[in-house]
Amino acid sequence: MSRRTEVEQFAVDYLPELEDYLRIPTISAQNKGIRQTVEWVKAAFTALDADIVDEWHDQGGNPVVYAEFKGQQDKTILFYNHYDVQPPEPLAEWHTEPFEPTVVNGELIARGVADDKGELMYRLTTLRWLKDHGGFPVNMKFFVEGEEEIGSPHVGQYVQAHAAELAADACIWETGGKNEAEHFQITAGMKGIVSFDLSVQTAAADIHSSLGTYVDNAAWRLVQALASLRDAENHIHIDGFYDDIQPLDDASQAAIAAMDFDGEAIKKTYGLKRPFITDQPKEAAATAPSLTINGLSSGYEGEGLKTIVPKSALAKLDCRLVPGQEPRKIAALIQKQLEKNGFADVRLHYNLGEDAFHSDLNDPHLQIAKAVGEEVYGETAVRFVPMMPGGGPAKFFADALQLPIIAVGVTYAGSGPHAPNESVRVADYQQGTYYLLRLLEEFAR
Repeated sequence: MSRRTEVEQFAVDYLPELEDYLRIPTISAQNKGIRQTVEWVKAAFTALDADIVDEWHDQGGNPVVYAEFKGQQDKTILFYNHYDVQPPEPLAEWHTEPFEPTVVNGELIARGVADDKGELMYRLTTLRWLKDHGGFPVNMKFFVEGEEEIGSPHVGQYVQAHAAELAADACIWETGGKNEAEHFQITAGMKGIVSFDLSVQTAAADIHSSLGTYVDNAAWRLVQALASLRDAENHIHIDGFYDDIQPLDDASQAAIAAMDFDGEAIKKTYGLKRPFITDQPKEAAATAPSLTINGLSSGYEGEGLKTIVPKSALAKLDCRLVPGQEPRKIAALIQKQLEKNGFADVRLHYNLGEDAFHSDLNDPHLQIAKAVGEEVYGETAVRFVPMMPGGGPAKFFADALQLPIIAVGVTYAGSGPHAPNESVRVADYQQGTYYLLRLLEEFAR
C-alpha cells in the first residue's frame, strides 16, 4: 500500500473520532453552543499534544482558541478557522438531521461540514497522522474564532493584540476546494463586504388601503429608492462607487484569464431561472463589486388578506467590494446618493464591513501550494484564484502580520455552505488530508 493510500484511508478511519464536532449546534447568531464547542476544540488540540492551548477573551466577543505546535524546521504556518456555523433553517429542506453527520452516496452531510468545521477536521486529521509518523515538519499555530458567521467583529482587535504570538511565514485560510470543472483551486484573496439596512417610515401607523390613492406607501417608497441605485442593465449608479478600485497586477489578470467558468453547470447547481446579469461572469466573480438586496420586509406578510398601506419598510443589503473600496466610505456614498436622488428620508444603518485583500501570486508559498496541488490533483487540474467572491477577515492578518494568505480546502462546487444539506465528499476530504500533509512537508524544505 502506498503512503498516499495509507493517509487517505486513515482520514476515513479517523473521521468518527471528530464527528462530535459537527453534532454541536454552534450558532453564533443565536449565541448557541459556544462554550461546548470551545471546550471541544481545546480538547482536540490537547489530544494532539499541542505545546500551547489557550483561550483568548481579552478583546470581547466569543472566545478565540489558540494552539501552537513545535515543528522540526524553523518555518511557521498559521491556520485560520472558525468554529461557528449558520442556523440550519429551513429544516424541511434537509434530507438528514442537520446536526447528525451522515454519509449518503459518498457525501458527508451536516451543517458546518463545508463552512467551516469540516475544514478544521481534515487539518486535525493531518496533524494526527504526522504526530504518529515522525512528528510535525514545521511549526504550526491555529487561530480558531467563533464569530465569522456574524462578521468577525472582534477579530481585528485580537490579531492586533496578539500579533507577536501569531507571527508566521504564511497563513492557510479556512476554506477552498474544487470548482465546477473539478479543478482544485488555490485562492489568494477575497472580496470585502459592507452590510447595511435601509429603512423608511411614512406614517405613524399602518393605514387602510382605501387611502392609498393619496397617502404615501413606505414599501413603494423604499422600492423606488432601491431602484434609483441600480438600473435595468444592472449598472450601479452611486457617485464615487468605483473611484478607489485598485487595478490588478499582471499575474492576477493572467490567473483570471486561466480560471474555469462553466456557466451551465452553475445554473444547474443553483437552479437559476434567469440569465446571468453580465456577459463576463467569470471576470465579475473575481474583480467586480456588487450591490445586492438580501431581503425586503414591509406591511402585512401573513396568511389571508390585510389591505393596508404600510407605515414602514426595511431592506437588508450588502456590497461585495474589491481592493481599494473601503466599507464605511461606500456606506456613506450610498446614503449621499439616496439624498441626491430625493430619498433623504431613507436612512442607512451600517451593520458590518470587511476589506478586500489579495496576496501576490508570485509569493514562494503560493507557488509551493500550486506545485503540491499539481502533484496531488494532477498537473492540469489546479487553478489560481486571485480573489474569491466571498469575504472574510483576511486583511487583518495580512496587514498586522505581513504574510501571504492561501485558501485551500476540501469543499466542491456542490457543497452548499449556508444551505440545507451542506456537504463535503469523502473522497475530497481524503485528498485534502494528503495534500495538506505534502504541503507542510514542502514548506519545511
